[in-house]
Amino acid sequence: MLKAGPVRALGAMSGTSLDGVDAAIVETDGEVILGFGETAYRAYSAAERGIIAAALGRWPGEAGVEEAAEVVETAHAAVLSGFGEVDLVGFHGQTLAHDPHGKGTHQAGDGRVLAEVLGLPVVWDFRNSDVELGGEGAPLAPFFHFACAKWIGATAPLAFVNLGGVGNLTWVDPAQARPEAPGALLAFDTGPANAPLNDLMQARRGLPYDQDAALAASGTPDEAVLQTLLARPYFLRVPPKSLDRNDFADLSQMVAALNDADAAATLTAAAAACVARGLEHCPEYPGRLLVTGGGRKNPLMMEMLIERCGVPAVQVEELGLDGDMLEAQAFAYLAVRVARGLPTSAPGTTGVGAAVGGGRISRPA
Repeated sequence: MLKAGPVRALGAMSGTSLDGVDAAIVETDGEVILGFGETAYRAYSAAERGIIAAALGRWPGEAGVEEAAEVVETAHAAVLSGFGEVDLVGFHGQTLAHDPHGKGTHQAGDGRVLAEVLGLPVVWDFRNSDVELGGEGAPLAPFFHFACAKWIGATAPLAFVNLGGVGNLTWVDPAQARPEAPGALLAFDTGPANAPLNDLMQARRGLPYDQDAALAASGTPDEAVLQTLLARPYFLRVPPKSLDRNDFADLSQMVAALNDADAAATLTAAAAACVARGLEHCPEYPGRLLVTGGGRKNPLMMEMLIERCGVPAVQVEELGLDGDMLEAQAFAYLAVRVARGLPTSAPGTTGVGAAVGGGRISRPA
């Protein structure tokens, strides 16, 4: 049983960029943020990334999935064991496949294994309850974004934009009392973000990403490609809605005829253009965009975001938040909510029929 009052929760996240595992402490009672604690990062080796990448799109029991899960569990155990006093752990796992209205959602990694290794209660399998009740199962960070908006003292609607492998947006009305209140949140995946650009850099230049937009800055976006992308039915769908990392895998073919610089510029612009299109679905335009994820470090992507969205966009660090650790912190926060029986998603965040608390708790023997 979780002790009453504030606790120290440790969260971990391994995202669609496949770079490694982020881990972070949040002090919270499951509703308000009381403080942020230590953070850590454990990179995947090239071999480990290869094992996980080979299992993308696959489901439990299929080839390569068990090996990927072992990599995920080993990496998480390594980074999570380095923290001091902790009350419980939030373990997201590594998303390999996401088909919420078909096969479901699949995050590799078993929380029971980590509970035994760490000797701590572990909250995991955050998404399946939402999917089983008709939701998208993603994104799940919005309830934490709501708490962050309160923590920074926001009073007017704003949007958190996460530019990871896939982009997602959380529109927040901080005037509401609770995240599950009608009108408090709207959240959805905006479209491809860094994943296609990183894949291009790896394929054409043997580099993991376009550091400081050095390549894209020397190119010109192909607006015809962007318009073809934005004409797809996904962008017309009313949110909430979510994507798998590979849902736009053919985007690489759409830029295949472009030179390296123009291809990189086009994929950089695509991330911003998808966010701009997503803003059209918001109840009202946010006064500012608070940007997290790797894309916030790409100066050209940030410039294009401001230009295409027409509102100020700043890195979350300018508000005292940690853009590298926000998702790990989110699963620390959500773990406490699960342990306290509080909802972690709602109709406005995943499209689920009613507010629901996902996740299951494993305790060491």
